[in-house]
Amino acid sequence: MKDINKPILLVEDDQVDVMTVKRALKEVKVANPLVNPENGEEALKYLRDPDSVKPCIILLDLNMPIMNGIEFLKVMKHDTLLRRIPVVVLTTSEEEQDKINSFDLGVAGYMAKPVDYRQFVEVMRTFDAYWTISEVPQ
Repeated sequence: MKDINKPILLVEDDQVDVMTVKRALKEVKVANPLVNPENGEEALKYLRDPDSVKPCIILLDLNMPIMNGIEFLKVMKHDTLLRRIPVVVLTTSEEEQDKINSFDLGVAGYMAKPVDYRQFVEVMRTFDAYWTISEVPQ
């Protein structure tokens, strides 16, 4: 990632998936801290807290309790202070409608979580390479 002082916000309720993401990011040498709200509601609280460091990117699961990923995107993308933070969906859902809804709500990308760990590491390596060279507004 470009700005290693900014956290990556991983909005994910499954702790096994959280550990997998942490492990894979460490393996590809991503030094950004990882912040892990477990649902969209917690993520919005974090993002709206004036004391929290805004993330360089949000990795978003769609299937979560309380407020799912699509509901989170609907709120976030209508908030003038938050809508420019890039969001990449990282989910097990390969439903076409989830992809359509996500892109309609302005996501920067949509990645299905590979079951195989080695493949997952390669997804994270590609993700890191892309976001290291990608320009985003400050």
